[in-house]
This record gives sequence, C-alpha cells and structure tokens, in this order.
Amino acid sequence: MKLYDAATVLRSKNSGPFEITVDVLFTEPSVYYKIKEHGLINKSLIARLYNIKEDHIMHIVFFDQALGFKITFARKVSSGTFLDRDVYGAQQHAPLMELELNL
Repeated sequence: MKLYDAATVLRSKNSGPFEITVDVLFTEPSVYYKIKEHGLINKSLIARLYNIKEDHIMHIVFFDQALGFKITFARKVSSGTFLDRDVYGAQQHAPLMELELNL
C-alpha cells in the first residue's frame, strides 16, 4: 500500500518563509500506529526522499490524538525569492505520495 492510499490527508505548506511542513493524517488507527511503531517515517527516509541533509529536518512529530504526523524541514530557498518554484509550499508533499508502506 502506498502512503497516498493509506492517508486521508497528505498536504504541505509553508511554515514561515524558510521552512516547509508536511501533514499526514489517517482515519484508520491501525495504519497510523503501525507506521509510528515500526519507525517507517524517520530523518533518514525524509532526507533521502527530499534530497536534503538530515540536519535540515527540524521536526518529525506524531500526534496520536489526530492519528497523524508532521514533518518540518528547511526550504532550499526562501519562499518567494529567486529560484523558488513553489511559493506556498503546497506541492512539497509529492515525494511522500508514492512511499510504499510494507505493513
């Protein structure tokens, strides 16, 4: 199963001009808890998917009450500046979409 198929919400947005936040929410508790407990989402994976250094990842936070997790990482260029191709950060969830979940 791909993350895109498992998640109810998979979105990204600016977290200020220098950071991107990706939100992933689930309706099925068993899927959420398997992802969390197996450590499937980690800095190593995010660094590889986004082609960034692990130290550019600020947070990976799981919220049990919302059945979701949030990833925040540094943008390569600040929002709205030269070479920025996604001023709102709304297309940055794409690298996670095809992530295969072997649950």
